[in-house]
Amino acid sequence: MRTSKEYLAKLASMRPNIYLDGECIGRDHPKVVAASQSIQKTFDLANDPHYGKWLTTTSHITGKPINRFCHIHQSSDDLLMKQEMTRVLCNLVGGCIQRCMGADSMNGLSVATKNADLKYGTNYHERWLKFLEYFQDNDLVGAASQTDAKGDRSKRPGEQDDPDMYLHVVERREDGVVVRGAKLHNTMAPYCDELLVFPTRMLGKDEKDYAIAFAIPADAEGVYLIARQAFSPEREPGMEAPYTELGDIESFTVFDNVFVPNERIFLNGETDIGGQLALLFALFHRHSYCGCKPGIGDVMLGTTALLADYNGVEKTGHTQEKLADVISVVELVYAAGIAASVKSSKAPSGTQVPNVIYAM
Repeated sequence: MRTSKEYLAKLASMRPNIYLDGECIGRDHPKVVAASQSIQKTFDLANDPHYGKWLTTTSHITGKPINRFCHIHQSSDDLLMKQEMTRVLCNLVGGCIQRCMGADSMNGLSVATKNADLKYGTNYHERWLKFLEYFQDNDLVGAASQTDAKGDRSKRPGEQDDPDMYLHVVERREDGVVVRGAKLHNTMAPYCDELLVFPTRMLGKDEKDYAIAFAIPADAEGVYLIARQAFSPEREPGMEAPYTELGDIESFTVFDNVFVPNERIFLNGETDIGGQLALLFALFHRHSYCGCKPGIGDVMLGTTALLADYNGVEKTGHTQEKLADVISVVELVYAAGIAASVKSSKAPSGTQVPNVIYAM
């Protein structure tokens, strides 16, 4: 498992292809490093005696110790621990822990690749397992790259006047494919190792070029990350906090005729599985929300209670009633995640999948 220093050193070695505030910058830029503070914590706390119980587990394919953010859930307990870990970490940093996007994408891919193999006789799952071992051994950070520009929302992907409104295959070769298009609102893509790319919606049988899923290094040739700070992290002098510059940077990720080799392609033309994969990511990610939002809710509640105390209204009935209402919502969301874990099911791949009713 890596340390945050090793993570930052890897980022600094990558090709500069981030465009922020009108300039092309490297991943060692102060704004990028600052935005990655939450993810840095996921590395360093793995070796902390208190937090390690949440952040570390054992790989089901190698038997080696790994970071839980690289893990594929094998049981209800795995789902429960992921949810609890997310709440603890979001509570600690006071916001999004960010790394769950990659974890949820990888879990969705673990299910969809096996389902494709069973239905079509492909070997996507074998490819994906090899990539997973590489992902785990190197303790990588993945960014979900799902949402397309979509163009005219009244038209399907294959009906767009501009086919690049949805990322799609423009050339198929013996050794891979060439893709073009863009993915939007990619949280933490500017400081990830790998982009995990997959469809954003259900697809028709004639939309095979859009049914593509793959992993690609975030600095690959032809990839451009047009970035923006999702919110301003700057504080006034004298108002510093433990995470003074905590924030995140998201990306409009352009794929300009990018070559993807076969070994990194996990879906290629199976339109029904493409739609399934889109929904699987959403399901795993909503389960993560069941830990994330309660963790952030804890911080909001504590802040509100402190302000009420400062203003001398902490004991008034209306203040306590509103705080109790928020507590109820926070814990109901957390309870939904617990129910989704306990009532989960095992996919043919062996992956434990949250119950769709409770996770939604």
